[in-house]
Amino acid sequence: MTNEQYYELIKPYEDVSQVMLTKLEILNHSIYSKDTGKPIHHIQNRIKDKKSIEGKLERLALTDSVMNAKDHLMDIAGIRVICYFPEEIYDLVQCLKRQADLIVIKESDYIKNPKKSGYRSFHIVFGVPIHCLDAMEYYPVEVQFRTLSMDFWASMEHRICYKKEYDDKDKVSREMQQYAMALELIESRFEQQLKDRQMQ
Repeated sequence: MTNEQYYELIKPYEDVSQVMLTKLEILNHSIYSKDTGKPIHHIQNRIKDKKSIEGKLERLALTDSVMNAKDHLMDIAGIRVICYFPEEIYDLVQCLKRQADLIVIKESDYIKNPKKSGYRSFHIVFGVPIHCLDAMEYYPVEVQFRTLSMDFWASMEHRICYKKEYDDKDKVSREMQQYAMALELIESRFEQQLKDRQMQ
């Protein structure tokens, strides 16, 4: 894939990413509560760079082409939404699912079903329509929803474990799982504190 082909490829993904960011910002304002505030703490977004796209196609044993990137990669456009509590994540996901112009391509709930490592998050790929002259096409945007504690754990796990080999790998893995459970407990206690205050 040439640089020119790459920049041509990502144009619609930049557009659909912006559409999703706008939708999320609007929801963040509309779901605002005087008791709990806005549900979203912050949002991050990125478009996969050329090297990352080529690397993923190689891992999938696919030739490096624009067509393969479009047909097989669902995360060229990625957005990460950091909320305070899991309940807010599910509220936001349901609000987005109800929007008539979006389609759900794929979703994975790692909050209710955490990965073995302890990783927790909600991943959902939305198809977002792009209108070009007389045609319309859906492009995927992967949205990852996490709470602050989930994001903290994922960041530390990446810092400590990513592309590193340990002699005591099993011990490190068990400890990371324990940290994930401890953070989940702390998070649930914070959430209960908030609910208790709302009832006063």
